[in-house]
Amino acid sequence: MNEYETTLSPVDAVAEVQGLYGAFSFPERLLQKIWQRGDFDSAGARTADGRALKILHPGRWNHLGGPDFAQARLLIAGREVTGDVELHLHAKDWAAHGHLTDSAYDNVILHVVLFPCAETGTRGAGGRTIPVLCLLPLLHHGLEEYAEEDAMEQLAGRPLHHAQEILGALSHQELDTLLRAQAEQRWRSKVYFARERIKRLGWEGACHHAALEILGYRFNRAPMLSAASALPLNEWASGRVDAGRIFEILAETGRWSLQGVRPLNHPRLRLRQYAAWCISRPNWPERLRDSSSLRELAVSQAATSTGDWRRKVRLTDQRARLQDDVCGGALSGSRLDNLIGDGFMPLWTAETGLELEAAWTGWFAGDAPAAGVRVLRALGVFDGRVRPVAQGPIQGLLGWMLAHESRLQGQGAPPTGAGLDKILPRKLP
Repeated sequence: MNEYETTLSPVDAVAEVQGLYGAFSFPERLLQKIWQRGDFDSAGARTADGRALKILHPGRWNHLGGPDFAQARLLIAGREVTGDVELHLHAKDWAAHGHLTDSAYDNVILHVVLFPCAETGTRGAGGRTIPVLCLLPLLHHGLEEYAEEDAMEQLAGRPLHHAQEILGALSHQELDTLLRAQAEQRWRSKVYFARERIKRLGWEGACHHAALEILGYRFNRAPMLSAASALPLNEWASGRVDAGRIFEILAETGRWSLQGVRPLNHPRLRLRQYAAWCISRPNWPERLRDSSSLRELAVSQAATSTGDWRRKVRLTDQRARLQDDVCGGALSGSRLDNLIGDGFMPLWTAETGLELEAAWTGWFAGDAPAAGVRVLRALGVFDGRVRPVAQGPIQGLLGWMLAHESRLQGQGAPPTGAGLDKILPRKLP
């Protein structure tokens, strides 16, 4: 986990954190979302005074006044307790926000804080000591990655007509420069986050966590990461993991989000696919690191167009080799493309030091937002065989959207938008 310098705005409950590309905001609302989803290593949770903590139910998210979560169920040192949970960025915010003298907080059974503190407990009403849990050491990602993912979620499903109108005013050269710069920034960010993951978990653990996270898609990545933390790769490879039972255990705690999930993306199916994958290729992270396909893509020369480059490197054949050599044929289609583009490529570059940016830029789009693809087609970025739908321009569009939304909200550029003023034409708002 990186060291961050922080300052707190008590009015907005937002921490200003120093990250890879400068300062970024981490709001208390995002901390609440992480708790509600269980997007951290709950198996390693212990209170600040050293007692084992098991979260039976995180509670009901309260968007009104009072404690953040109501009717949570916890096991603290083997004793089940039910009550409210309050979250803050810093332990000192409990007193700063006046909770000690507010009777609405008399039933709080756990004080969750983001940043480490010296206190082993929080003083409640009548001198009662409330257990404290610090989340930072338990997080699956760095704060910057959580902030970026949250920003991407805010964009999901948002109409893109404004993007087409604004970007349509650019010349083809200006648009190409903009998309390339934003895509490069996003690639560098992905490699950085992959490197941090390897530092925390080692190569095998990083691959294992990334694979299950990507198989969880956007809505179920948190419970998939819980499964990865609870059961290391060697357990899956041994054939002892009952994927159906894992699904049911997590379902009992209400962890899965199944509304609107297509049958092919159902987490029960994805868990079974991963179990089959690990049994077929028990040493798949080692196979990935030694992949001749990725090595060939890393040294491939640029071509006049994405279509020409794909034909030159036989990209479809390379994908088929990765599908078999690394995944044992357990995955296919857009989920395989996402796994390779968002998981394998950044991890491989972070581990080997060999550059895959060009290959990632021309890689298949996977589960790219359909609206984004339509915008880029309308702008002439994609036109079929010569300039097929590819990862790079889509990531460039997403990066521009993040930066544009941030500028409109007056928050400054997000992590992926550093240096945006240098590449945005002055005529753009």
